[in-house]
Amino acid sequence: MQIGIDTSVIIGLLDSRDIWHIPAVSLQEAITAAELQPVYFDWALAEAMSTIARRLREKGREAELAGLLDRLLADFPTDTITWILPDVPLLYSQVVELIRSSKGELNFNDGLMALACRERNIPTFASFDRDFDSISWLTRVAAPKDIETMLAAG
Repeated sequence: MQIGIDTSVIIGLLDSRDIWHIPAVSLQEAITAAELQPVYFDWALAEAMSTIARRLREKGREAELAGLLDRLLADFPTDTITWILPDVPLLYSQVVELIRSSKGELNFNDGLMALACRERNIPTFASFDRDFDSISWLTRVAAPKDIETMLAAG
């Protein structure tokens, strides 16, 4: 079974000083143990790069940027990325409707990734962002126990 991976998890995996590092590593280990197939979207990786660059600059950690970008390229090679940016024209109005129906709780990035999961029959999404809980076609997992519960439910 495939599982989409959100930006917050990717950042946590890459940056050992990120608040989500330990939970992201635990979640990745549980995903591997459960033999789930992680799906890394181009949009999430682009957002992760932008967020990492901004955070490092804001925290005076610019010297770490090159190493983290090298790690991103090594950990997520081009041939392992699921490319959803070509879907934007097709999904644009649906993303806008998700934003509208969530009363702005979901942003464009999250709406696009949720719809990309739906379009690809990916029922589960690894994220620390509770906004995804409002998406009826996605089961959000944020900890190893969530994966255990999901697998036990069948």
